[in-house]
Amino acid sequence: MIAQDALDLVRGVLFEALLIAGPVLLIAMVVGLILGVLQTAMQIQDTTIAIVPRLLLIGFALVLLLPWMAQRLVDYSRDLILDIPAVVSGKGSP
Repeated sequence: MIAQDALDLVRGVLFEALLIAGPVLLIAMVVGLILGVLQTAMQIQDTTIAIVPRLLLIGFALVLLLPWMAQRLVDYSRDLILDIPAVVSGKGSP
């Protein structure tokens, strides 16, 4: 395995992690922003008001997105395992 293969492997892992975690993190960010603006407009200082809706929406998003996330992980893992002989032999990924 050469250094470029290792870099490609790390780049692929980071991209998949970002792709899988991105939608849930985006939902958390948008909900937090909306609730923060509402709390500021209403001058409410209680942090639990922002946490409960955020947790509920993140849980709902995970329930909806979990099949897609699992399928992405399975596909990536399968492709990674199938590429092991090519990477070890020095021919790189096909």
